Amino acid sequence: MSRILVVEDEPAIAELVAVNLRYAGHEVVPVASGEAAVEAVDRELPDLVLLDWMLPGLSGLAVARQLRGRERTRDLPIIMLTARGDEAARVAGLDAGADDYIAKPFSTNELLARIRAVLRRRAPHTLDEPVLISGLSLVPATRRVSHDGLDLRLGPTEFKLLHFLMTHPERVHSRSQLLDRVWGDHVFIEERTVDVHVKRLREALAPAQCAWMIETVRGAGYRLTSRISPLEP
Repeated sequence: MSRILVVEDEPAIAELVAVNLRYAGHEVVPVASGEAAVEAVDRELPDLVLLDWMLPGLSGLAVARQLRGRERTRDLPIIMLTARGDEAARVAGLDAGADDYIAKPFSTNELLARIRAVLRRRAPHTLDEPVLISGLSLVPATRRVSHDGLDLRLGPTEFKLLHFLMTHPERVHSRSQLLDRVWGDHVFIEERTVDVHVKRLREALAPAQCAWMIETVRGAGYRLTSRISPLEP
């Protein structure tokens, strides 16, 4: 399941898209303006943004450029939706940073196929690339984790857990979601097992004083954050 931010100011289109995405198994976050889209991304990173070109206030092009200009969101998949199907409009959308472009009206099957294609293209890039957040570095190819040059020793499960959290920062993940994405949905183990491995992960990060980055969200699950350090006033 992917979390998709739908940015569309026409209620009928937004509802139609949301219904079909939910039916296909996606989690949908609908917003109706560019400003609301930026705020939603700041709160929690989606897996993909469906972004209408013509929006009240901040345009879809401006939103795309803003997201591409930030380190945290520069690789966020974006598909632009617009009633303008001419070549100049397509080029403008792609130049603004969109991964793909769909002209209205479009079929549900085409939309879902485009989403699958963009997510597939992004997935290998995300899984293989080194990740760096607030001094915490993880290199998949060498299975090395360090913080500001200090090497940290993690077990295989803790490495996989940290890798997933670092590639989905600031997002809250329930225990069942972590079991599904880190352990695999074919593994039948208790959800409390996640707590044990989170504890071990924090212990592994403790020598670098960055265990605080693995945050417990009461009643919801866990997330990796870089926003609030206990050293800050």
